[in-house]
Amino acid sequence: MKAVREAQVPRRGREHEFEAQFGLPEALPAEERILWQGQPGAALVARRIFHLPLLGLYFAAMLAWRMAVLLHDGAAWTQAVRGSLGLALLAAVALGILAVLARLTAATTVYTLTDKRVVMRIGIVLTVTYNLPLRQVDSADLVRLPGAAGEIALTLREGTRIAYLQLWPHARPWRMARTQPMLRCLPDGQAVSALLARAWAVANAQPAQPAVAPAAPTGPRLGGLGPLAGGARGA
Repeated sequence: MKAVREAQVPRRGREHEFEAQFGLPEALPAEERILWQGQPGAALVARRIFHLPLLGLYFAAMLAWRMAVLLHDGAAWTQAVRGSLGLALLAAVALGILAVLARLTAATTVYTLTDKRVVMRIGIVLTVTYNLPLRQVDSADLVRLPGAAGEIALTLREGTRIAYLQLWPHARPWRMARTQPMLRCLPDGQAVSALLARAWAVANAQPAQPAVAPAAPTGPRLGGLGPLAGGARGA
């Protein structure tokens, strides 16, 4: 794997022209190098974070129920369809807004892995950058998704705290007592986890192995990265 994978480095957008280096708050020191840069996949964000398929099924069921009630009350098919148009419009608007948010979330996020740290540039309206030194990462968990995709949750060293709401949706869901930053919806997440394992091992002078637990058909599986993570665990 090349040190920098150019195909995964997005183009600089006008809203981030102030960056000294793409995805970074300042230029890297001469002794530090970028190993990988990438962004979440918009389709994965829509499915994993905003749950658009489930919401689509929910609204479809609501529409079916609405039409069934109208037909049961004696309305003709045309009347039932007209009586459901308002609900259908509201559903379309809600799903459209969430789809736009999913696209914006993916477009405004840049994850960077260097040989010394993980950098997360996140935020749609207010851009925030988090620098997470690899020496401050105790372990990581890979959530395997279909194909080569995955998500990587980082367990930070005790005493290193970031508010859950500041990170959302780039935080491991429901881990609020000890927030875990998470690289969400990576199309090549499983390859990134292996690269992170090697960088972590060098930075901490300890052996590390990327997660190898197979993806479960009923849900994602977690695998350990680093000496404190243990074996595979259910999500």
